[in-house]
Amino acid sequence: MRGGGGVTPSSSTQRSSARSLSAVSPYRTACPSFYLATGSQFMLENGIAYSRFDVSGLPPERQLLAYCEQLGHVIEVAPSREQVRLPFICINDRYDIGEFRMSDTYTDDVVIERTIARISRDNARGIGFTIFMDGDAHSAMTLARKRESALCGGSVLATDLDQPVRVLRQACRYITLVVPRNLLQQVFSDPGAIHARVLDPGKPGTRLIVKRAKTLVENFRYIPFEDAHRRLADLVELIVAAFGEEAGLSGSKRAVSRALMFECVRRYVRANLQDCELSPQSVIESLGIPRSSIYRLFEHEGGLGAYIQHLRLRAAADDLVRIPRGLIKDIGYSVGFKTASHFTHAFQNAYGITPQEMRLNDFVNLTAADRELARTWAS
Repeated sequence: MRGGGGVTPSSSTQRSSARSLSAVSPYRTACPSFYLATGSQFMLENGIAYSRFDVSGLPPERQLLAYCEQLGHVIEVAPSREQVRLPFICINDRYDIGEFRMSDTYTDDVVIERTIARISRDNARGIGFTIFMDGDAHSAMTLARKRESALCGGSVLATDLDQPVRVLRQACRYITLVVPRNLLQQVFSDPGAIHARVLDPGKPGTRLIVKRAKTLVENFRYIPFEDAHRRLADLVELIVAAFGEEAGLSGSKRAVSRALMFECVRRYVRANLQDCELSPQSVIESLGIPRSSIYRLFEHEGGLGAYIQHLRLRAAADDLVRIPRGLIKDIGYSVGFKTASHFTHAFQNAYGITPQEMRLNDFVNLTAADRELARTWAS
């Protein structure tokens, strides 16, 4: 590593509210006047756009709230009232290089959530890869499928910004890389299929990904723009290939056949989503694919039935916002639900709110923290 380094605080720094930022990041001593503000942005000499967000200069009771506000346009943070009063560490170095966005971050324990209400109202799209550099008890849950994945240092988590997810993160350093969806299509014809998949930290390919990502974020300021962009493109290709192998969609002739079958089923489901008779059985009969193959193809999604319901609910969520005067029951029918009660129950079970609540601006516009406090006070 050349100078600059990562953003991981020492163990003593993590415990103390009276910490020195220079102990957290070597960049502090190099540019003392630059970090007087909570957030700053400028162009590096090599043409890479760089920004830093750091809450250390704020009063302790404002630190976590500032972090919530910084992320509020994309994700929601759900702290307890006790957490809000305590000091909070967040140091984020972000680099924008062409179509890629890469960040090197350290935060204290936090729960973040990308909700269906947020997704249906913003235009943040793409595929995100989170590379956990340390920690041993992180977790991620896909809200619609209630599938939870355990994560630790060295794990790589993939998330589709077009799908809900809830991540419980220990105090740790992590690297994030956000890329356009189309960069995955050579392996994942439907990029959303990568959502919530995890790379095993014990595999050599995953360790190589972690090593290359760490080297990149620690040396961006010393690398020419074109070289940095090429290395990022190579890293993305490596990551996508690793996830493709994990999903059984690449790496052999059998995997290629599986990938084609996977694409065929997904395309058929999307084309017939509004048909209330669409079901795993109807797909099997229409496409002539063995039930055992269907099971293996959609095991990550919780089964083909769960995948069909997820697509229906996701489409309904968009329509609830897009057609504000449309009858809720009609929206349910339009995406393939047979009864209004089934639609309402499935929606609430998946997203934690009813379709009616999704429509209520007073509820939707509350932050996750405010909703949590409101529920606490109500109880």
